[in-house]
Amino acid sequence: MPSVAVYDRLAKKVGEIELSDKVFGVEVNKDVMHQVVVAQLANKRQGTQSAKTRSEVRGGGRKPWRQKGTGNARQGSIRAAQWIKGGVVFAPKPRSYRQNVLKKVRRLAITSALSSKVLDNNVIVLDSLSLEAPKTKEMVNTINAFEAKKTLIVVTEGNENVYKSARNIPGVQVIPVNNINVYDILKYENFMITKDAVAKIEEVYA
Repeated sequence: MPSVAVYDRLAKKVGEIELSDKVFGVEVNKDVMHQVVVAQLANKRQGTQSAKTRSEVRGGGRKPWRQKGTGNARQGSIRAAQWIKGGVVFAPKPRSYRQNVLKKVRRLAITSALSSKVLDNNVIVLDSLSLEAPKTKEMVNTINAFEAKKTLIVVTEGNENVYKSARNIPGVQVIPVNNINVYDILKYENFMITKDAVAKIEEVYA
């Protein structure tokens, strides 16, 4: 079992915690993580892009000039693609970019991402993280204490003051433990998590 230190909010070590091998100690599968990240980003796309083809552009029903004898190139419509205000060739239309990923694949990708953070020594476990009121300065002090500029902070539900304290800090994002995903784990260099959130992750993924 991988063992990591537990710190208070100001980077003072207060103990250690044993992490589950089934969640934080699996073999890192980069191919699966890549597949899940691609699917996650694809599913975020709205797919609402649209442009008109020549049949949808208003006008252009009459041939602009006769076929022969004018010295001009032959033309059939002023709404053809080569004309200004003409239609678009192979115009993009609304579509779904959604990719389905098997549940087992998603679980493997999550555990691989978490294990990669442990291997890189980028996991910071906090004994607790709570604020009496939204204070950005206090959250900045916590980030600076660990020298963790680009950090994903994972907390349990109902930590409203922590969300509000961190939302204006560049390079820092706070998410509830139920919303952890491969993209965010890999996007941020450091992975800061409370002990309660660790227990919740191990309960779900172990």
